Amino acid sequence: MMSVGLTFESSADARAHAGLVGPNAVIQLGEALNAAPGVTDAAEQVFASAGFLRLLGSPPDAMIDEAIPTRLFEALWRELPADQAARIAHDAGKRTGEYVLANRIPGFAKSILRALPPALATPMLLKAINRNAWTFAGSGVFNLVSIKPAIVTIAHNPLAMPGCVWHVGVFERLFRALVSETTIVRHTDCRLSGATACRFEIDVRAG
Repeated sequence: MMSVGLTFESSADARAHAGLVGPNAVIQLGEALNAAPGVTDAAEQVFASAGFLRLLGSPPDAMIDEAIPTRLFEALWRELPADQAARIAHDAGKRTGEYVLANRIPGFAKSILRALPPALATPMLLKAINRNAWTFAGSGVFNLVSIKPAIVTIAHNPLAMPGCVWHVGVFERLFRALVSETTIVRHTDCRLSGATACRFEIDVRAG
């Protein structure tokens, strides 16, 4: 149904790109690091620690190996205090969601979603995300567990991090812009803590 607007690659392309994620996992992390208050040269520090300093000056413009953002996020937590790393990763997720809104969803599709009640807009957006999850899940297995309540999981999540705040930021930005401004995304289970999958509850009625 979301053929009305979301312009991602096809499911056949998704299979061909197994193990790849969108370049904004890298690009927006650099932007968030540069914008973070109270830190100096944090972007250079984190990207150099991960071995990808070159990507700051020459950001990727195509799908990338999921190992690149994985190493960058690991370096983020290694080089910065945990609370600061979490804020930056969350901001990077929101910036990624903003990029999707600005560049991957036509205006008429956004208008349709915003005009619908949350009960109708939520399943449309969830199904679109489900079809194109490879752009942010890579080799992980994305599963739309339920629509009401809205629950999604990513098994073998290659971009798992404490709180999976990057994914939380992506989901929050999309749902708050297109479904409900008060949407709350809760990360309830994590691969890093021994769960079989990272689990996210998307509450569009919050607030």
